[in-house]
Amino acid sequence: MRLHYLQHVPFEGPGIIRSWSKNNNISLTRTRLYEDEELPPPREIDGLVVMGGPMGVYDAKRYPWLKKEKRFINNCIDRGIKVLGICLGAQLIADVLGAEVNSMNQKEIGWFPLNWNESARNHRLLDFLPTNQIVLHWHGDQFSLPGGALSLASSKGCANQGFLVDEQIMGLQFHLEITKDGLDELIQHSNNELKRSDGPFIQSPVTMLNAPHFEENHHTTRKLLNRFFSSPS
Repeated sequence: MRLHYLQHVPFEGPGIIRSWSKNNNISLTRTRLYEDEELPPPREIDGLVVMGGPMGVYDAKRYPWLKKEKRFINNCIDRGIKVLGICLGAQLIADVLGAEVNSMNQKEIGWFPLNWNESARNHRLLDFLPTNQIVLHWHGDQFSLPGGALSLASSKGCANQGFLVDEQIMGLQFHLEITKDGLDELIQHSNNELKRSDGPFIQSPVTMLNAPHFEENHHTTRKLLNRFFSSPS
């Protein structure tokens, strides 16, 4: 399998997806959009992961490559390629599919409980999921559900935390994939954002880095990747 990921900033990489790919003999390539690298022809990949980033889907004036990225995502979807979006990636997919993406009343940054919906836990691809799980959130935008999408999860801070469309397209608002080193790097590059933010869903860097949830989240990530990318769309 040829898996490709789109990276928006240097400090938000694939996390545990990299080791999962290596352990499963999956080819993993990337496009660093922030360096204006060329996107591959969709015919040359079998799966796509769209990573997170601090920008919004509506920031094309500041980040012109967002337009070509959206076209690329749409082309991959049209070709039947499996597409997984994480945080900004999920928002970009939702936008491509015609759903609304807008700012939340308050940001969600830190480890907070997630409720996996019963419809998700009853789905054949996701029947291993627990009822509740503490996951890492880092977002100030939210999406509405694309047409025909199965709602996967919710939290107190955000009603729509994930969606699945036709077993081909998945969007997750949160970061199951992130490693402790990756979170440390994200905090270092986003410290100004934390200083400007407060509210019930904002945690301190120390609290986030000392959380005991990384391995559980990675276990979920590996199972999710195995199911999603191995099943026919």
